[in-house]
Amino acid sequence: MSDTLPPAGIVGAAAVPPDGELLVREGDLVVSAAAVAVSPGVTTDSFQVTDAGTVRRATSPWRDAVAVFIENKLAVASLVVLVLLVAFCFIGPLLYHTNQTGSSLLDASKAPGGAFPLGTTPNGRDELGRLMVGGQSTLEVGFAVAILATGFGLVYGLIAGYFGGIVDAFLMRIVDAVLSIPFLFFVVLLASLTIPNLFLIILVITSVSWLSTARLVRGEALSLRTRDYVRAAEGFGAKKRWVQFRHIAPNLMGVVIVNGTLKVADAVLIFASIGYLGLSVPPPATSWGVILSAGIQNLFDGYWWQLWPAGALIVITVLAVAVLGDGMRDVVERRLQKR
Repeated sequence: MSDTLPPAGIVGAAAVPPDGELLVREGDLVVSAAAVAVSPGVTTDSFQVTDAGTVRRATSPWRDAVAVFIENKLAVASLVVLVLLVAFCFIGPLLYHTNQTGSSLLDASKAPGGAFPLGTTPNGRDELGRLMVGGQSTLEVGFAVAILATGFGLVYGLIAGYFGGIVDAFLMRIVDAVLSIPFLFFVVLLASLTIPNLFLIILVITSVSWLSTARLVRGEALSLRTRDYVRAAEGFGAKKRWVQFRHIAPNLMGVVIVNGTLKVADAVLIFASIGYLGLSVPPPATSWGVILSAGIQNLFDGYWWQLWPAGALIVITVLAVAVLGDGMRDVVERRLQKR
């Protein structure tokens, strides 16, 4: 079977090329070398004519995205690391049973070894089990904030960018006003006035994380709303909501997904930092930030195992998410180049 284009031919369900040679068959559609006498670069659901003048099966966008992502070995490794971290935090406690609610002063601050692979805390709790439990709240906050901040920022920025004018000016002034509030002051105020819990912490971090997403989406929407396909849809009488979520939002998803991935890392760092200020999950629950804060207080006593493991897990998580975001950015950029 040859991949070189002959000079002429027909495309059709029952078409047969002059030489009787078939190149591609997709269901009832038969494509021959003579049938695709078109310009290089043309792609259909069944075949693609390459720049070299050859014919090959056209792959789906998802398959192309996976292929591009796999090319980035660091991104694949980071994805594996994240999966292992999730398994460590959520499956680990089911296999490695420890008591994280009670205290045992006889086992306080024991060095790693024997029954305690990573030693114990000042309260006599197993440090390894403590890291598993603390990782649950840390990852829950990271993923929840990423989903909420990305979703709200997408809708907010899409409305501002699509309508423009007074609507855009009003909505973006709200963003500027929220950005002018010192975040640390806001956290200290909440910690002193409320009883911290996981839901409140997620809302607090989300309240400052959606702003950058809204600005990013707004800028992209301002550009996309002038495209010909958007103008055509509006000319045919499509509703504004339909245009926003059917024609503009899908073309923003690549950038939004990359931004949402990086929000996980930002949320993990913010959650760890506000643990120093007293805004964290109430005991006996914990987080990596709380473990890190407690470990610093005991560092000069030689209890290194109460500090470094939690710090290492935070660093590994943030780096893995950042590298994964770079890999997804490669996928988005490759997709934009093919437009």
